[in-house]
Amino acid sequence: MPEFFNSSFGIKLTVHRVAEEIIRFMKEQPKRKYKIMIGTDSERLADGRADFVTAAVVHRVGNGGRYFWRRAQLGKFHTLRDRIIREVLISIDLGKEILTELKRLSDAEGREMPEWDFEIHADVGENGPTKAMIQEVVGMIRAHDFEPVTKPVSYAASNVADRHV
Repeated sequence: MPEFFNSSFGIKLTVHRVAEEIIRFMKEQPKRKYKIMIGTDSERLADGRADFVTAAVVHRVGNGGRYFWRRAQLGKFHTLRDRIIREVLISIDLGKEILTELKRLSDAEGREMPEWDFEIHADVGENGPTKAMIQEVVGMIRAHDFEPVTKPVSYAASNVADRHV
């Protein structure tokens, strides 16, 4: 996966800097509740490879948010199922990285963090071709101790990441 994320300001950021920006955003209004969400969407390219976009989103519940995204083109994917599984694995891996950085940064500051939930958003839903995969995907996410979210609520994957695919 690429090392850098893009911000809405056109700045390239490492995972560490993304975590710093998430914390900075939350500390602007520390009494608010936050959701941190990771989601990946993909598109199959003409040559069989796939373009994957992963978004890290911090949402100040009821009052906006920020997001960061990165793109990777990966090997050949012959089925939709293969691509969806890879999307989820990419999101889980990034979720682990972001959580590690958030914990390290908050421990280093020794200050209490605002209240926040952490979710992995999967681009699967009850309608369409991904319907048969919901249980498998939710199980994968839960097996890594993350809260899974699917369509129509999984906007980190199905809206934010999708915007950049």
